[in-house]
Amino acid sequence: MIDVDFDVQTDSHGKDPDSASETLKTYHQILWSKQLPNGQKLQLLKGKGFYLKWNDMYFGSDSITCSFHWQLKDIVEKMVPDYDEFKKDYWHKTYKIGGTIIFPQLRWSMNQARGCHKRICDRWDLTLECIRRYYKGESSPLDKAIHKSESFFKLFVDFKGYVDYFLLQDCVDGNYNVKFWLNTPLFESNPMPKTFESYLEWIQSQIQFVEQRNKRIADYCKINLKE
Repeated sequence: MIDVDFDVQTDSHGKDPDSASETLKTYHQILWSKQLPNGQKLQLLKGKGFYLKWNDMYFGSDSITCSFHWQLKDIVEKMVPDYDEFKKDYWHKTYKIGGTIIFPQLRWSMNQARGCHKRICDRWDLTLECIRRYYKGESSPLDKAIHKSESFFKLFVDFKGYVDYFLLQDCVDGNYNVKFWLNTPLFESNPMPKTFESYLEWIQSQIQFVEQRNKRIADYCKINLKE
């Protein structure tokens, strides 16, 4: 039913897979239509004019991974033998269901805010830390976006509920503290890699996460989904 090795670029026809891949949309619909921690049942629907919806919530897909290949092109291009092949290999390994998630679609919603905020710069580990802080009643750079979607986040009751629901356990330790993919000062301005070595660390951390989450999704499907 769900092929975790499927590269969602395959059916996106050169467009952004988060909006153009019908396979990715179907995978999201199947995986996240289930019992919520608050006791409700999330049943995602496809439709004309929207990606996915449930009740009065509309959802879009968002890529968890981020290559920073444009921002750091000058650094990386000098250090890898074939820059274009390097990018293609990264995209092929990360454009899988394990490298994506859904968020409510709103103006200045999470997928927009985390990509534009200079203290987050699209880093998923920092995004998840902001979500963790929301559930703890602590402030973060993404407070505004999270509170705009508060009715969504309340569905999961607490941070553990959110992490477990979206099969994100490989992003946290046993105490549900976020495991950061890059060792930078927390919420510093421009938290992107600064050297080629830190860039490779960032890339490898993301690839490893997608592989781990793909396996977790595959195991979940074997137990919970029938062909």
